[in-house]
Amino acid sequence: MKFVIYILLFFLPSFAVAQEAAGKAGATKTLGDSLYIANDYAGAIAAYEEVIATQREAADLYYNLGNAYYKNDEIAKSILNYERALLLAPGDDDINFNLTLAQSKIVDKLSEPYRIFFAVWIENVINLFAIDTWAVAAIVAFIIFLAAVLLFLFSNRMGLRKSGFIVALLSLVITIFANVAAWHHYNKLTNRTAAIVMQPSVTAKSTPDNSGTDLFVIHEGRKVNITDDTMRGWKEIELEDGTIGWVPADVIEKI
Repeated sequence: MKFVIYILLFFLPSFAVAQEAAGKAGATKTLGDSLYIANDYAGAIAAYEEVIATQREAADLYYNLGNAYYKNDEIAKSILNYERALLLAPGDDDINFNLTLAQSKIVDKLSEPYRIFFAVWIENVINLFAIDTWAVAAIVAFIIFLAAVLLFLFSNRMGLRKSGFIVALLSLVITIFANVAAWHHYNKLTNRTAAIVMQPSVTAKSTPDNSGTDLFVIHEGRKVNITDDTMRGWKEIELEDGTIGWVPADVIEKI
């Protein structure tokens, strides 16, 4: 009994500190919301940034931060945070709408590369839910699959055996698809290669050096994909049409 008490006393201070920190983080978000409502967008930005830095990533925080930056006429940073929010909540209509609205304000007009209908449809289905939802769906579907297999193997009634076979087949398909969807979101969250241009205009070079040949110019708020992150001070980027060039590392920020 004494041993348990000692253990509780040992962890109690850490628990109290954690609770206090969580409380402060919550209060800071509440403060950010209040400042946003009061049209103090710079104050709201500082509050939301603090919550994200001290607590964790969350779609609603990035969304609120994107709104505050948009209201503060910082379009590139609003796009950056809407994109980060979409990584965590890809099917959110409000985030998608506000991102499209912010993108309409930038100089470079984005053009989506051609993709076959089936690929677009699959991606849209995957983006209906976040990684956690797909992971839960995969687990539930797999449990149903096991139950249906048992029903098929051990039932004495033909009708139940047929039902068990059909349910097992459908649940297996859902299990596989949900796992693929969860992996897709996990890969996007852990391997972030997309970035947003944060400077008014940037000239991409043919080599990672200022003496390289000028290739093209991109502007603030443009989304690019980082294809080479190995050169110190420079990053190779690719546009949606496949055009490649080198830009200084400090002119873009990863999503």
